[in-house]
Amino acid sequence: MSRQLSSLLAIAAVCVTTLAPLPAQAATTPKKKAAAVDCEQVKCIALTFDDGPGKYAGTLLDTLKKYDAKATFFLEGQYAKSRPQYVKRMVAEGHELGNHSYSHPDFTKSEPGAIRNEIQKTQDAVKKAAGVEPKLLRPPYGLADLTVSDIAEEYGMPIILWTAGSEDWSSKNVEAIKKKTLEVAKPGGIILMHDWVKQTVDAMPSIVKSLQNKGYHLVTVSEVVKGENLEPGDIYPLPAGWEN
Repeated sequence: MSRQLSSLLAIAAVCVTTLAPLPAQAATTPKKKAAAVDCEQVKCIALTFDDGPGKYAGTLLDTLKKYDAKATFFLEGQYAKSRPQYVKRMVAEGHELGNHSYSHPDFTKSEPGAIRNEIQKTQDAVKKAAGVEPKLLRPPYGLADLTVSDIAEEYGMPIILWTAGSEDWSSKNVEAIKKKTLEVAKPGGIILMHDWVKQTVDAMPSIVKSLQNKGYHLVTVSEVVKGENLEPGDIYPLPAGWEN
């Protein structure tokens, strides 16, 4: 996919192999890893959580683990720094991490040096907490322009937005969040949520079970967009008017 950003763009609101057999002397039956999900063959959806890790992240991770569901967390560096235990656990349990700035400023109103500082500080905080660096960027508020795209390219990251939002930050109501999430769910969807919203975390067991009962595999963003062949600085999904 070639880069689509050629003029100012402002967008609002808008992560089967088998283990080798155990040595002959071991009595344990060899175990297998779960088969990789092919999102071109099955229904996949990516739940994404911004602004965290929030203080309810542990409960959310418990739910995801219980139902063998994966998610992508777009972290703020300031919270990755203050709650490193959650960041480490996210990685250990197979979730994907993205960069959502350090302190959530509007990148389209920031100087290039300030944007780089926000991104780098978050990269550093996540790496210190979990030993990895995010490979995806989601600008605060979903706002980007050509400068943001160029800087994302410098960091080797595509810009990931969302196909729909749960509107959890607005409703803060368990039933409303569940209803909206299921309403906007579609194969290949990327859903915006927030793990600092307690009602979102409370709704997650029901949301996950409902999506799985509808045949969805809950996977990371990278699995959903694998077929898009995104390059650093690309934006996905493209806003109206930017499609090929």
